[in-house]
Amino acid sequence: MTRELAIAIMIAVAVLILLAMLFAWRRRLRRDSGLTAPLGVPKHAEVARRDEVLYVSTTRHDQPLERLAVSPLIYRARGELAVTDRGVALCLDGAPTVFLASSRLVHVDRATVTIDRVVEPGGLIRIAWNVDDDTVVDSYLRLATGDPKNLISELQRLVPAAPDTGATR
Repeated sequence: MTRELAIAIMIAVAVLILLAMLFAWRRRLRRDSGLTAPLGVPKHAEVARRDEVLYVSTTRHDQPLERLAVSPLIYRARGELAVTDRGVALCLDGAPTVFLASSRLVHVDRATVTIDRVVEPGGLIRIAWNVDDDTVVDSYLRLATGDPKNLISELQRLVPAAPDTGATR
């Protein structure tokens, strides 16, 4: 085999891999086109705190390796998380502001792993929220500086209490 033939084969394989990646991503975008995050902050929402964050991903609930392309939370980005008295605003660079009202929030905790990111234990903030009536998703954020403990506590206060079903254990 000549050197030129080996180079041509390697280029062809690389192009095929890149095309497969492109088609898979486009298929994922089509699959998730019905999922959109709520946009815009309600009037008169009082901001309690602001933090610089890195938005990492949104995945299926409790499936941190199954990425969802929830518009406009499709791509990883830097931005700001604003905690308000009515919910959470996520202002990412190059995207409209996403507002997760308290009524949409399901759970807030720490995480270590999600698609494209593994960090120190508890280094990610996981916000579980309802993208629609039937679908809960997990969005992962990384605080730019500092310990996320206080931020998580404030976010957990926004999560509505689970309704009491009257069942006892």
